[in-house]
Amino acid sequence: MSFNLDDANVGGQLKVGTGIVPAIGEGARKINGSAFAEGPAVFGSPTTFPFAYATVNIGPLTNADPDSKPPLIPGSLCSGVNNPYSLAVSGSAGFMGPVDTAANLGVGGNVFAQGHVISNCGGHILAAKKNFDIPHPTLEGYRLRHTCPEGPSNDVYFRGKVMNKTEIVLPGYWEKLVDPSTITVNLTPIGAHQNVIVKRIADNKIYLQAHGGMPINCYYHVYGTRADGERLIPEYKGKTPDDYPGNNNEYSIVGYNYDVRG
Repeated sequence: MSFNLDDANVGGQLKVGTGIVPAIGEGARKINGSAFAEGPAVFGSPTTFPFAYATVNIGPLTNADPDSKPPLIPGSLCSGVNNPYSLAVSGSAGFMGPVDTAANLGVGGNVFAQGHVISNCGGHILAAKKNFDIPHPTLEGYRLRHTCPEGPSNDVYFRGKVMNKTEIVLPGYWEKLVDPSTITVNLTPIGAHQNVIVKRIADNKIYLQAHGGMPINCYYHVYGTRADGERLIPEYKGKTPDDYPGNNNEYSIVGYNYDVRG
């Protein structure tokens, strides 16, 4: 049995299908204005989906009513926008399972991930160290692996200029990211010889001293080796990166793990 109605206003609760639905309440505890559909449900074009792809299937708007205007979300992204949209959400959205998309993902803000960001079907992990691994240029039967910035250790650096101060304050995260015993400092005096030295490194600071207490004006370049992994083995015997004697899971080799070109 079916009913054909021009308009229907439901002031209480609308249910399509069977079942007890705790989220919208039952009986005397029902939430007015709530609704339940057992599904599958189709919104938009009636023929976009040849069968049920999901519980809720949303297709393009095809309403021919003259008062129905083409949908439009204002604004823009650097990659462009894809109006007209089939779904618009204002406010936060939570997903309790995987989200799959068959096309591109455009983001107007930042992308935060508690895990790895993996691209190229697993071929490239953005959190991995970026490296090159080549046949050794001088030792037959050996290979050479360097990590950015193409040095024989997994280093990070911090640089800048200090003027009329006696200390360089390192970034707070260096306390856990960098092995303090590996920190080295290069100082370049500006304008005059100042005989600037590193007096000590402590409390995530580099303390400087100039000859005769003269004002310090210099550039600095600070290097330190990452503490969150094994030490790089720059030279090793082998024919391919698979022969690396360390933990290969910590590295992502261009031309081998990703960006493989024929």
